[in-house]
Amino acid sequence: MSVTARKAEHGHFLTRLQAGEAAWLADAGPENGGLASAPDPHQLLNAALAACTAITVRMYAERKSIALLDVQVNIEHVEEGGVYRIQQQITLQGDLSLEQRAKLIEIAGKCPIHKALTGRFEIATEAL
Repeated sequence: MSVTARKAEHGHFLTRLQAGEAAWLADAGPENGGLASAPDPHQLLNAALAACTAITVRMYAERKSIALLDVQVNIEHVEEGGVYRIQQQITLQGDLSLEQRAKLIEIAGKCPIHKALTGRFEIATEAL
């Protein structure tokens, strides 16, 4: 599925994103001339990982009838020396054994966005 980005109606760098019927906004931070009225691209990238991780863990727990009440994923990042370092903290809630917790954390690393971010990227750009 493709995602399209276009200038939004208001805001200097406010951008409207669309994927199928879903639409949302992105903006630059004030340090880059934006209004911070929506997540910036780094926050969107981190949000994709957080969402994918939480969904993947919940789906696995449901399939395996694990008593997971909730999962919270917190993502922070720093950029140093050309490396984008992501710190992911996962909080599992529910009456879970140590083995179940370990398995759910293992499964978290198998979400498609995690795999993409830890794999090789190739981006082809063409001007139309």
